[in-house]
Amino acid sequence: MPEIKWLGHACFRIRGRDAVVLMDPVGPETGYRLPLQQADIVTVSHDHPGHNAVDRVRPGYRLITGPGEYEIREVFIQGVRTYHDSEGGKRLGKNTVYTVEIDDLVICHLGDLGHTLSESEAAALNGVDVLLVPVGGGPTLDASGAAEVIGQIEPSVVIPMQFRTPEGDHDRDPVDRFLKAMGAAAVEPRDRVSIRKSDLGETVEVVLLQP
Repeated sequence: MPEIKWLGHACFRIRGRDAVVLMDPVGPETGYRLPLQQADIVTVSHDHPGHNAVDRVRPGYRLITGPGEYEIREVFIQGVRTYHDSEGGKRLGKNTVYTVEIDDLVICHLGDLGHTLSESEAAALNGVDVLLVPVGGGPTLDASGAAEVIGQIEPSVVIPMQFRTPEGDHDRDPVDRFLKAMGAAAVEPRDRVSIRKSDLGETVEVVLLQP
């Protein structure tokens, strides 16, 4: 039963039975200060400040920085090429969306996705249980764009990221707009969440984490 902890911006720590996965280690440019981390696997969606602070991870991890299929310590990871903007990366470059299969759960991290998905991109993300989705706008998806991508992927659980908090991302929208768009305005933030495959329901559940 993986435990998911949000560390600010697009940074998540996923702790499974056999491995710890750290996704998009957050740099100080965002306003967040990442304590030194211990991980077995580190994924970076794109090489922009705020997403690639691998200096905040103790040595000894495997680093994944792009598309492909990877198997490390009983964790299966697929990287899918996408873009940071709606112009095929012409303005802001490429982005890698990752699916992580850990303890029978499939978790998808959208990185700095800046567009809705093509049919082939959506097909590559079939079977996602938990979706980590940017919602704060700016150089990535806003509330309405996030809601559209959620409809394309159809996960069971959605965890928003990259929105304004007291700690950081002060140039982004607050999460309220996204929660309203999802009909989840009353959801209470949690420190972390552990999700078991058998607990997943038929309708989409929004889980709000605090950094």
